[in-house]
Amino acid sequence: MEEFSKIVGAIDSFVWSMWLLIPLLAATGLILTIRLRGIQFSKLWPALKLGLFKRKDPDSEGDISHYQALTTALAATVGTGNIVGVATAIGAGGPGALFWMWITGLLGMASKYSEAFLGSKYRELDAKGEVMGGPQVYLKKAIKGPVGKILGVSFAIFGALAAFGIGNGTQVSSMTKNMQTAFGIEPLITGIVIMILVGLTLIGGIKSIGKVTAAFVPFMIIVYLIAGIIVLGLNAGNIIPAFGLVFQDAFTGHAAAGGFLGSTIALAIQKGMARGIFSNESGMGSAAIVAAAAQTKHPVRQGLVSMTQTFIDTIIVVSFTGLVIISSGVWQAGKTVKGALDKAGNLIAGNDQIIQLPDGSYQAPGDFQSQLTGYGFGAAFGNQIGFAIVAICIVFFALSTVIGWAYYGERCAVSLLGIWAQLPYRVIFTALIVVWTLFPVTVIWDIADILNGLMALPNLIGLIVLSGLIARETRAYLAKDPDLSQNNVEPEPLKAISVQNGKIVWVEAEDHVAKL
Repeated sequence: MEEFSKIVGAIDSFVWSMWLLIPLLAATGLILTIRLRGIQFSKLWPALKLGLFKRKDPDSEGDISHYQALTTALAATVGTGNIVGVATAIGAGGPGALFWMWITGLLGMASKYSEAFLGSKYRELDAKGEVMGGPQVYLKKAIKGPVGKILGVSFAIFGALAAFGIGNGTQVSSMTKNMQTAFGIEPLITGIVIMILVGLTLIGGIKSIGKVTAAFVPFMIIVYLIAGIIVLGLNAGNIIPAFGLVFQDAFTGHAAAGGFLGSTIALAIQKGMARGIFSNESGMGSAAIVAAAAQTKHPVRQGLVSMTQTFIDTIIVVSFTGLVIISSGVWQAGKTVKGALDKAGNLIAGNDQIIQLPDGSYQAPGDFQSQLTGYGFGAAFGNQIGFAIVAICIVFFALSTVIGWAYYGERCAVSLLGIWAQLPYRVIFTALIVVWTLFPVTVIWDIADILNGLMALPNLIGLIVLSGLIARETRAYLAKDPDLSQNNVEPEPLKAISVQNGKIVWVEAEDHVAKL
C-alpha cells in the first residue's frame, strides 16, 4: 500500500502541477471573467434573488426547479471539501492556501456560470424521458467533429469514475473517521448506515434527490455557520492577524512551526487550487449536469443561479472554516518529531516525521491535517464538543455530497453505455460506500484529486473554445432582462463550432432526443 500511495501521490502532483491543470484552470476563469465582463460581480445579487427567493420559472421544461437544482449542486459541493479539504489545504500549504482557494472561487464563478449555461442550453432527454445534460452532451453537440466527441467521451469516462472518489470515497472516509474520533463508532458501522440512507434516496432518482437536498441543505449550512460565528467571536482578536497570515503566506510560503511541516509558495498554490476546485467544483463540469435538469426558460437564468453556488460554497463556507483553523492557531499545534515511541516503548515513527499532540499522543501528519477543523472548534468548545460538532456537520455535508454525486456519475455512465447502466451504477456506487471505509485517507484524497483533474481537463478546453458563444448570448439576454425579472425571453437557436476548409465557422447544431 505504501508504494501504491507514493505512485498515486506522484501522479497527483503532476496533474495539479504548475505546468498542467493549475494554469489552465486559472486561464479559463480569467478568460471567461473578461469575456463576460465580470458577470460574477455585476449580477451576483439578482442571481441570488432568482435562485433563493423566486426559486423557479413557471411553465418551463425540466425535471426540477431552479432552487432544487441549486441545492442539489450545493449538496454535491458543500461537503467534506469545506471542512476536511480546507483543513488539509492549510495543513499542507499553510494559511496562504486559503487565499488561492478564494481566487479559485472568484474566477470559478465565471466558469460555473458558463458550464451551467451550456448544460442548460444543449440538454437532451434519455430513453426514460429524463433530462440528460452536462459536458458529456454539450462538448459533442457544440463542437462538431472528432474533437468534440473525444472531449465529451473523455469527460463522461472520468466523470463516472470521479464520482467514486470525490463523491464517495473522500466523503465516506471523512464521515467514518470523524464519527470514530467524536463518538467511538466503528467506521464499518457508519459506512453501513450511510449506504442504506443513500440507497433509499437514489431509488427515486433526480426528483427524489432534489426534494431531499432542498429540505436539509439550507439547514446544514446555517447550523455550521452559526457554530463558526461563535468560534470566530471567541477568537475575535485573532481574526485580523489571520487575514494578514493568509495574504502574506500566499506569496511567501510558511516556515515549519510546531506541527506544521512548512510550505513553499508553489505548495500553497497547488493545495489551495486543488482543494478549491474540490470544494466548489468550478470548471469541473459536474454542476452543469444538474443545471441541465432545472426548469428554466433561458440558459442564462440557470447559469446565473448555478454561479451563486460557488459564491456560497467558497466565499462563505470555506472562509469560515479557514478562519476558524487559522485564528485558533491549531494548524501549528503540537510538534513534529522523529523516532517517536508509544507508551509501551515501541518505535512508531522511525525516521518518518510524526506529530506529537499536546496531550502526548501521536498522529500521522495526514491524519492531523484532516482533523484541524475539529481542533479549531475544540479550541473554543473543548475538544470533545468541538469534534462532535464537526462530526455531525460532516455527516450532513458529506451525505448530501454522496447523493448529489451519485446522480452526476450515473448521468455520465448512461451517456456512455445507455439507460441500462443506470441501475447497476447506482448499486455499485452504493456498495462502494462500505468498501471505502477500509482505505487510508491520504490515498483516497490523492485518487480523488487525480480524477477531478482529468475530469476538468476536457471541460476547461471546451469552455475556452465556446467562450465566444457564451459571451454573445449572455450579452444578448442581459440587454433585454438586466435584473432577471422576466422569463419570456427566447433563447437563440443552437449553434455548433466547426472547421470547414481550414476556417472556423458556426453552423446549426443537432437538436435531438438521445436514444440511450
